[in-house]
Amino acid sequence: MFSAGLRNRCFVGVLAVGMSLVFGSISEAQDKDDKDAKKSDSKATGAQGSPADPLKRPIPEKQRKANAKALKIELSKTYRKWLDEDVRWIITDQERSAFMQLSNDEERDQFIEAFWQRRDPTPDTEENEYKEEHYRRIAYANEHYAAGIPGWKSDRGRTYIVFGPADEIESHPSGGSYERPMEEGGGETSTFPFETWRYRYLEGIGQEVIIEFVDSCMCGDYHMTLDRSEKDALKYTPNAGLTLYEQMGMSSKASRFTNGGVEQLGQSPFNKDLQTKEFDRLEQYAKLQAAPAVKFKDLEEVVSHKISVNLMPFDVRADFVKVTSDTALVPVTIQIKNRDVTFQNKDGVERGTVNIFGRVTTLTGKIVQTFEDTVQVDVPVELLPKTAENSSVYWKALPLRISQNRYRLDIVVKDVNGDRTGSWSHAIVIPDFSEDKLSSSTLIIADQMEPVATKNVGTGNFVIGTTKVRPRVAPSDGKPILFKRNQKLNFWMQVYNLSVDEKTHKPSATIEYNVTDANNKAVIHTIESTETMGNVGDQVTLQKTLSAANLQPGLYKIEIKVNDKLSKQTVDPTATFAVE
Repeated sequence: MFSAGLRNRCFVGVLAVGMSLVFGSISEAQDKDDKDAKKSDSKATGAQGSPADPLKRPIPEKQRKANAKALKIELSKTYRKWLDEDVRWIITDQERSAFMQLSNDEERDQFIEAFWQRRDPTPDTEENEYKEEHYRRIAYANEHYAAGIPGWKSDRGRTYIVFGPADEIESHPSGGSYERPMEEGGGETSTFPFETWRYRYLEGIGQEVIIEFVDSCMCGDYHMTLDRSEKDALKYTPNAGLTLYEQMGMSSKASRFTNGGVEQLGQSPFNKDLQTKEFDRLEQYAKLQAAPAVKFKDLEEVVSHKISVNLMPFDVRADFVKVTSDTALVPVTIQIKNRDVTFQNKDGVERGTVNIFGRVTTLTGKIVQTFEDTVQVDVPVELLPKTAENSSVYWKALPLRISQNRYRLDIVVKDVNGDRTGSWSHAIVIPDFSEDKLSSSTLIIADQMEPVATKNVGTGNFVIGTTKVRPRVAPSDGKPILFKRNQKLNFWMQVYNLSVDEKTHKPSATIEYNVTDANNKAVIHTIESTETMGNVGDQVTLQKTLSAANLQPGLYKIEIKVNDKLSKQTVDPTATFAVE
């Protein structure tokens, strides 16, 4: 497998030289845009020479009121979703206020671009790791914290999106018997389901940050609480779940409700200063609700390349995974045969090196994503002839707006040692993920599918949410994906917008797995139900593994049919593969 290579200034220099035959210079139009941007920056400088916010333009009072009145009509569904869903938890009050004052879509597009650029931790590269990580976290939250509402809306989802995974999680998914620590009064009681998240350090908040979530409705909807007694299921039951002082007659249970504090904890020798500490808890709670501070400054787009066609062959696959109602993750997989890469012997190891450049544009030519990498594969000298027919793959996940729907994806691959270049250009259309319509991600057939460690969730090559899914890429000649009989076949897919019962807060759907041969004869047929899948919401992830040894050589089709019993809607994506 190729490993990700240099992503710094050194690589940019290498790529610029190595691919000079492929990429043209910046166009005159881009030069003009840069000059205009500089003029705008100079106008935005105040009398003292300090930068001024260009969004804080003086607007006549009459015009300001007219703009505010027309905002609900003028602000399209796309931008409102971006504001209320995509960045709801990370946009500052000042940024939200500035966005609401914008008067047209062009200004809003510029604002959104600047919003992400301000948060880019590596401004000297094309990639915005902050943006990519943000959408990965949203996808993870939707998969793990949904409970009648999308996972990103839940308190646990919000906390994960803003602060990332906790360093430690103490989980009590069934509640039950609980021995209180002395600072909560001691004694034994029964609790509702709850979780305690511990962060060693959160910037702007402090060290040893403890956050408690309680599912008091027993429906999977955990909410953040200030009052640690909220998880006590026996709090309102007389003479049950008593603290140590209450058992010893040194305090009454009624005193928990008369102390006037934020928390209704029983008295103990370890919480005499409970009311003093409540101010600290209130301050921490307020900080946890605020958007994270912006660390990075605005930047400018500086590159625009032209792409030409040449002789380096490779295959490409693009998949589609919903993240929010207006954002899709588009994992792009590039497959290159080892026989098409020129290897050079270095210290007894044959090394092949490839430069990859990718660009996503709208139909009007606006650049929305670019990526570039130097990747390499090393093979022992004696094994090179045997691995000539093997393939190496490169993977990149791109967050794209669903409302834009149609994009153009251009990819250029250069064999560094052989000085050959090839290009691939194709229109990509993001599926309809409308909230009122049952839909699914791409059905991915993978040669590897395995859970990832908690610390690696949402990050790394081929990782979607909590799972590493390495797709098999079909060759460009139209032949199907091929597996050998000693390999495992893995199927991965997500289902979106399942209807949720208002009473049970759960969906009701069946999932059929059908594998048929070239004669349309059923080879495998299984059915399962969401009722046996545990705590799932309107989104569910399907993962199945099949041994190719159980199939005779030939061509097959896999169909996964999802039937939503509540909405009476179905989806049934298919894919073909072959076994030899």
